[in-house]
Amino acid sequence: MPTSIRERLLQEIINRLSPLAQAEGAQIKRSPTTAISRDASPALLLFPEAESIAQRANDRIERHLIVRLVAMARETSGEAAEVIADRLQVAAHAALFADVNFGGLCIGLQQLDCEWDIEDADATVAAIPTRYQVTYRTLVHDLTAQG
Repeated sequence: MPTSIRERLLQEIINRLSPLAQAEGAQIKRSPTTAISRDASPALLLFPEAESIAQRANDRIERHLIVRLVAMARETSGEAAEVIADRLQVAAHAALFADVNFGGLCIGLQQLDCEWDIEDADATVAAIPTRYQVTYRTLVHDLTAQG
């Protein structure tokens, strides 16, 4: 069975982020269902949040896929958690915007918002969730075909 364009877009995001995560000593996880352990930090977490239909023209549908990318880090002996998470978020943002059409899979990409979350548990944890909207088209009757 063919793969939907939505799934191909999510896989492309992971593929783009994997090299930079590795370069930063971070892991990348898609939709983790359990808390990220200290050993798994720093990390980039990708969560598909929602998809809506923006407009329909004849047999084409324009879709908006909302994804949340969280750059998460813990304080280390030499660097603040916020600095590590910010560096991850900056690199991820640049990687995503290097080709806003994802090699022709989508119409475009835009950042929607960004937040900061800092917790002081047994070690300071910083998370920077950033939401993006990926706009793409499919045929009305086929989620695997570009419209």
